[in-house]
Amino acid sequence: MILTIDLGTSVTKVVVWGPRGPVAVGRCALQSHYAAGNRAEQDAASWWPAVVAASSSARTALGPDAARVFGAVEALGFAAARQTFVAVTAQGTPLGPAILWSDRRASAEALSLAASFGDGGDEGDVSDVSDVSDDGDDGDGGAQSLRRRTGVVLDAGSMAAKLAWLSGHQPDIIGAARWIVAPRDLVAWHLTGQLSTDHTLASATGLFELAGDRDDRIEIVPGLVDDVADRLPPSRPSDTVLGGLLDGPAAELGVPRGIPVVIGAGDRACEVLGTGSSEARPMVSWGTTANLSIPLDRLPGAPPAAMIVTRGALGGWLLEGGLSAAGSLVDWLARLGQLEVDSLMQRARSSPPGSRGVIALPWFGGARAPWWRDEARGALMGLSLDHDLADMARAVVESVAWDVTRCLDAATAATAATASRPGAPTPIGLVLGGTGANLSLWTDILTAVTGLPARRRRSGEAASAGAALLVARATGAPFDLDLVDPVESDIAPDESMVACYGALRPSVDAAATAVIELAR
Repeated sequence: MILTIDLGTSVTKVVVWGPRGPVAVGRCALQSHYAAGNRAEQDAASWWPAVVAASSSARTALGPDAARVFGAVEALGFAAARQTFVAVTAQGTPLGPAILWSDRRASAEALSLAASFGDGGDEGDVSDVSDVSDDGDDGDGGAQSLRRRTGVVLDAGSMAAKLAWLSGHQPDIIGAARWIVAPRDLVAWHLTGQLSTDHTLASATGLFELAGDRDDRIEIVPGLVDDVADRLPPSRPSDTVLGGLLDGPAAELGVPRGIPVVIGAGDRACEVLGTGSSEARPMVSWGTTANLSIPLDRLPGAPPAAMIVTRGALGGWLLEGGLSAAGSLVDWLARLGQLEVDSLMQRARSSPPGSRGVIALPWFGGARAPWWRDEARGALMGLSLDHDLADMARAVVESVAWDVTRCLDAATAATAATASRPGAPTPIGLVLGGTGANLSLWTDILTAVTGLPARRRRSGEAASAGAALLVARATGAPFDLDLVDPVESDIAPDESMVACYGALRPSVDAAATAVIELAR
């Protein structure tokens, strides 16, 4: 038995995996706090209690078998949201609220950092990363330079910019901090007494060099965060065993003490593993936000401006399009309508493809992939008095599919045009991750907008399955993805919907471009 802990932004999930799939699943919701100035925060002290509550939920679901199943757990590992961080003391006590990945407070700091690298600086070894288009970087040479080096866009949401904001606005926190850690890093530290991060989380911060002389090592960019560089945990490969599970946490989780704890990887890297994704079958995840991820065995010659590049969990890289919002936008609309999310999505089904002319743009916290415009904001367009929540809800889901498709188009064009990647496969289908894997409206719209079939695995727990695979890799346990989590269905696009969305795309793209231009 393998226990996985998936530390999401909205939900913490515990899954116990047996040789034929999940034996128990438990969840605990997390509360986030949003405030003026594009702030998004979380109480870091809630992370470990949420893990304990999710474990308790899984044991409750098992009933009288709980002690036997949890007592048979032989190892545990993690999947985790990336780019969220908190400053802590040497004992791991949070010094303030955690700043979420979706926080966009640091636009001024992003511009200042870009300016400081504006002369190109010391480029280091970037021989494997060719120049990138300036689309989305607004022509800023410093941002371009850092993007070539890190693979990540320097904007208001970047960890470097938010660390600079902390240094300028809350220097007491930075001054008192011994470590700056992600949720997974802090929880794993509590479990083992060992503090570390892994290469997938480190590379997503935009603080580390993307290319280097060894795939098993990752280095901080000199001059970027020199004042806090010694407060970042050491980074290790994702299949590293941190140590044995300590007595106290073992008792709280209800599993044997001393079992190996594997550090695991970021949520997208785990989902890529857990879905069986490949270049021919990119992974699309729907959760709090949405993401397109394409695993690559070597760095792309020219990463498209729409995408970022991060490290893969078992080597290689991910070409990623991380969007601004997905499930969080549906949740927001449901709250406005005083409806349950399931009820809202059921109503959305009554609206036809194209949402009777309503166009949504899902950039409520700034536009991320494929646009990378901090100043952009969301919109609902084409509304008239005969429209209702059903039309708006469907338009929101469609808006996410449109941005996924734009990312996919950019990635496909870039790999096809790159001389260093001859024969790069054209996508023949998608694989589904996140909670949206079991959301029929999303999968129907996604397949119709992209024109590609989508593959769903039985469990619907792609990130947790990827974390379990990493545990098995680290400990030598058997784990065959097709046995543990077999393909359940291939969802073909509805051809009439494909034709409808194809006809709508020019007007949808024109609307998106017009709103983006307003952000200049």
